[in-house]
Amino acid sequence: MAAGCRENRVPKPRGFFRIDLPEKEYIKYGTTCPFSFEYPTYGRISYDLETESEPCWFNIVFPDYSAKIYVSYIRINNNLESVLSESYDLAYRHSVKADAIEESPYQNPQKKVYGILFDIKGNTASSVQFFATDSSRNYLRGALYFSAQPQQDSLAPVISFFREDMIHMIETLEWK
Repeated sequence: MAAGCRENRVPKPRGFFRIDLPEKEYIKYGTTCPFSFEYPTYGRISYDLETESEPCWFNIVFPDYSAKIYVSYIRINNNLESVLSESYDLAYRHSVKADAIEESPYQNPQKKVYGILFDIKGNTASSVQFFATDSSRNYLRGALYFSAQPQQDSLAPVISFFREDMIHMIETLEWK
């Protein structure tokens, strides 16, 4: 057989499943917690009943995507600086594996909502996080996690999809 006729076999690259994303639709979350916001109807609220978590700490679970947004609320009591410092620490803990961390500030003076959305690029455990506060009494934090090995390329469409939902949560946030 001539050298030009040899067939070089190359293994197929690993493929990823097609991910169908639902239409955006939201429902209001408003309980005894001192805040309300709109969250996606394709997610469900889940409270951790096994541990002694804080009363207004819960998850928005997306079982079809093996994803969760961990939501935690803290009442500010002359400790805003330390709470904000912890938020930055939690976001920048991912810098070991992150390619970049981008901060997008958010301000709505009419609703007294001020915050930052962290876009954490690369194969990290959490790709999007945020915090929002009224700077005096209330603080809310959210972090998106997947129950899967971080694969930035394959998760990018889903991360972008849930990032929009997290922005919607911030934009509809109201303190009681």
